[in-house]
Amino acid sequence: MRIVFMGTPGFAVPSLEKLVKAGHQVVGVFSQPDKPVGRHQNRLQPTPVKERAQIYDIPVYQPERLRDGAALAVLQELDPELIVVAAYGRFLPDDILALPPKGCINVHSSLLPKYRGSAPINWAILNGERETGVTIMHMAREMDAGDIILQRATLIGEIEDASSLYDRLAVIGGELLIEAVDQIESGTACRVPQDHGKATPAPMLSKALSPVDWTRSAQEIFNQIRGLYPWPGASTTALTGEPVKLWAAQAVEERTDSAPGTVIAAGKQGIDVACGDGQVLRILELQAPGGRRMTAAAYLAGHPISR
Repeated sequence: MRIVFMGTPGFAVPSLEKLVKAGHQVVGVFSQPDKPVGRHQNRLQPTPVKERAQIYDIPVYQPERLRDGAALAVLQELDPELIVVAAYGRFLPDDILALPPKGCINVHSSLLPKYRGSAPINWAILNGERETGVTIMHMAREMDAGDIILQRATLIGEIEDASSLYDRLAVIGGELLIEAVDQIESGTACRVPQDHGKATPAPMLSKALSPVDWTRSAQEIFNQIRGLYPWPGASTTALTGEPVKLWAAQAVEERTDSAPGTVIAAGKQGIDVACGDGQVLRILELQAPGGRRMTAAAYLAGHPISR
């Protein structure tokens, strides 16, 4: 089948690879414009999808916008039967949605209608979900609201962070995409309308989510650390007064009468901090401003904490 693929980050790469290896004719790839990187922002970094498309010698298009008619003209020339979108990062206008005869489909990293938006993987962990998955859906004008073709669920590991879950769901997404494309090609793909009343949001992440509120439970704070890894990361000033990034932790079987945010123990095993309801979180890895990520024991060697 003639397919145009639209994607930008690493999450989309397995989906592109699966399409190519399944023998589909990927006639073009759309990706976000390259971003300037480096100390002086004088070097352009290609997107992961662009890099992979170039390996396969697929033409890559990186329009700044989609609503000026130029992108539509390119797509009309490419003449795809189907457009596949995976974490492209832009809304498709109506004229593009209506272009391919077999429609536009999306690889979304949640079990829709839960977690519609740009950060479904993070919010699933932040909210303490035990299960998430991937949805292949027909695209609609409203964000992540189209009819469902296929879904596949997976359990979230008890200590799994957003980065590792991202990698797992990317692979699942590629596998499920091929099943959906095969069904579309054979005319057997179903369309299951979403229950819009059960939709939940997964808005873009920001640094405003980073500060830890120690009055919350140890598990909630642990979820925050996992869900915001690697960006923007959880942080606290409770240890020494300076903002410290928290990279790894665990809830421990211990109770305390100390006020939330109080350091109750600090040693080789970690830094124990009082949380809400008398619970305790043990910080295992952290990072001081301008420093590197290190174990709690290494941090304490240079940053003694008075209790």
